Amino acid sequence: MEESITFEKKDVLADFELAHLSREIALLARREVLSGKAKFGIFGDGKEVAQIAMAKYFRDGDWRSGYYRDHTFMMATGITNAEQFFYQIYGHTDETENPGSAGRNFNNHFATLSVNPDGSWNKLAEMKNSCADLSPTAGQMPRMVGLGYASKLYRENSQLAHMTQFSHGGNEVVFGTIGDASTAEGHFFEAMNAAAVLQIPLAMAVWDDGYGISVTKDLQIVKESVSEALEGFRRQEGTNGILIYRVRGWDYPEMVRVFAEGVEKCRREHVPVLFHVDEMIQPMGHSTSGSHERYKSKERLDWEAAHDPLLKMEAWLLESGLATDAELAEIKGKASEQARQARDVAWKNYIGPILRERDGLLKIIDNRSCNCANEGVDKLGILSRDLKRIMYPVRRDIQSTAKRIMRHLCKTCPMRSELQASITRWLSAYKEENRKRYSSHLYSETERSPLRVEPVAVQYGEKPERITGREVIRDNFDLLLEQDPRIVIFGEDTGKIGDVNKSLEGLQDKYGDLRVTDTGIRETTIIGQGVGMALRGLRPIAEIQYFDYLLYALETISDDLATLHWRTKGAQIAPLIIRTRGHRLEGIWHSGSPLSMVINSIRGLHVCVPRNLTQAAGMYNTLLQGDDPALVIEPLKMYGLREKRPVNMGQFRIPLGIPEVLTEGEDLTVVTYGSCVRIAQSAVEQLKEFNIHVELIDVQTLLPFDLHHSILESVKKTNKVIFFDEDVPGGATAYMMQKVLEQQKAYFYLDSEPVTITAHEHRPAYGSDGDYFSNPNAEDLFEVVYGIMHESDPKKYPEIY
Repeated sequence: MEESITFEKKDVLADFELAHLSREIALLARREVLSGKAKFGIFGDGKEVAQIAMAKYFRDGDWRSGYYRDHTFMMATGITNAEQFFYQIYGHTDETENPGSAGRNFNNHFATLSVNPDGSWNKLAEMKNSCADLSPTAGQMPRMVGLGYASKLYRENSQLAHMTQFSHGGNEVVFGTIGDASTAEGHFFEAMNAAAVLQIPLAMAVWDDGYGISVTKDLQIVKESVSEALEGFRRQEGTNGILIYRVRGWDYPEMVRVFAEGVEKCRREHVPVLFHVDEMIQPMGHSTSGSHERYKSKERLDWEAAHDPLLKMEAWLLESGLATDAELAEIKGKASEQARQARDVAWKNYIGPILRERDGLLKIIDNRSCNCANEGVDKLGILSRDLKRIMYPVRRDIQSTAKRIMRHLCKTCPMRSELQASITRWLSAYKEENRKRYSSHLYSETERSPLRVEPVAVQYGEKPERITGREVIRDNFDLLLEQDPRIVIFGEDTGKIGDVNKSLEGLQDKYGDLRVTDTGIRETTIIGQGVGMALRGLRPIAEIQYFDYLLYALETISDDLATLHWRTKGAQIAPLIIRTRGHRLEGIWHSGSPLSMVINSIRGLHVCVPRNLTQAAGMYNTLLQGDDPALVIEPLKMYGLREKRPVNMGQFRIPLGIPEVLTEGEDLTVVTYGSCVRIAQSAVEQLKEFNIHVELIDVQTLLPFDLHHSILESVKKTNKVIFFDEDVPGGATAYMMQKVLEQQKAYFYLDSEPVTITAHEHRPAYGSDGDYFSNPNAEDLFEVVYGIMHESDPKKYPEIY
């Protein structure tokens, strides 16, 4: 170990003060929860000294993807402060005072402001960055791969040298943190393996306090040690791998030395480093929801008390002569006072607006000009009194009271309409304010939204060449890669062979393996790699070989990517495009049919379901002009079928949320998407033989769905509707039915019962017959349509069976 570290008294005492301030705010925040002023708390007590030591080497341009106990690290880097810590505890919705979450995320979940309100990027290379934290354990791991891989690209791809807003030559390190118990998660091992294979600058700290809530680490990790478990990952000369350090979490000077050496090697050599920080403690237990005295022995509690890093650091300061008892006592008193002041200011600023909102409603009620009572009871007065009595009101109390008041307005009072109008106006405005506070920014609300991208029609020559679908998508990607060096396409078999369907054939040879890249079989970290790259200003397209394999990565997509823009209230974006293929192949695991499982768990992404590869290409062209993440499911059976070659390849853009009417008809509306379109087209042609004219609509995207209610206009004309796809019953067809019948109010125009045609409740059996008898086919659609027409005119359409 290098011994060149010197400890200046001023700096060390500042660290000691910060450590005590961090502990004090955690203690006070716990009391705020237990007193009812806050909802829940989870803290980094016991981790203070280690986090301060690590934060010393966190530079501008670096990124953190961390653990929900890192508030000391965040304060040491200057990203947050004690006051903002309390805003998080209270759930303060003011984004200027509670930046990075505006009250949407838990406490100890941090994010920096990557983009401005207009969607433009900040200068990430000149600021310290933290991607938005999430609670699922090890959920922070997959994106670390992309955050670190971006540094590799910025260092090795000269085409990106001009992007100094995002990187200075790829010298940025991603700092990862995790609790030792969570290293048992698959996400951790997959991410560490990917980092070791890719050789990216990941500085990974494991805070090891011996427990995962109540479960001891002998039941969590082989050999009871993550560093020993990963010994086979250790880099040897001439091989890839990781560097491994082990240090005690109460040993301040040794941690400073270890982090200095490890982070410097990580930054210079682009080698991942594991810091196993052992012998840590958690003196307040897991969170405010429980007590660690229930599961820790007296001996363990005594050991933790003796190894509190604050006490150990204090002893070292005294032994080394860097401070006196009096100096340290003064520092501790100052830290306690700072913590109390931060709490008081934060509470005042949090509760003040809520009290003013409550007073605004009470003013309307209490200043009413009537004193009416329903059945001799002044309900309005009671509701007003009860609202005033709430010691720590929240907005739920206020809006709930307003709604209940509306129920009890006196029906005979001449002043009723005036009071009703006043409360209605107040309630309407309050609902909109709360929509902005809690429900805005699921998708981009700036000019950079892909929904605002101007559509460009596909154009063909006079005698268009007919080429295979794979050639259409390949040639479109070719032009996109040529035009924008930020675009990187990667996934299993994506590079050398140009993916399993050869729709990227030759592109790695043309653009190099940094642009079109093979990965290992690791779906979760393929998505995480894309998330991290997108957070750093690149435009990744992550390929998952088959749609069904997306389920491996669904947690990362759902919990991280889909919520990122919303949980930061637009402060961070990750415009990752996930490319996959599905629908009607063979058997259980390549059929690509569980759409409802996906669309109902990834709100926050756009979901595109093109019927052919020209459509898919136009959707990629649109998405790359916007800043939202998306999933594109290419139709598997279209790669070998021929389509007309567009002359404006790379330029035509398919609008999202706009269905296309493929066949006009007046008898019945059929709504479908993807590969089911070709099946429906076959049925439509068969129905024409019986003088039945179907209006066939391809929705094109499931998220968003029919933004302008064009399906409603079709139902107004036909008065009959069928929703057709290959998902399970109650799946995407039920979703489409709700959108059209409930949201678009199409039920007003129906003359017959709306119908869904779906697959069976099980996955498709293997083989062509398995597909035919498991999934809906053209004959099924024909018979359902004919049956509806028979019901409306049995003479014209007599029974077939």
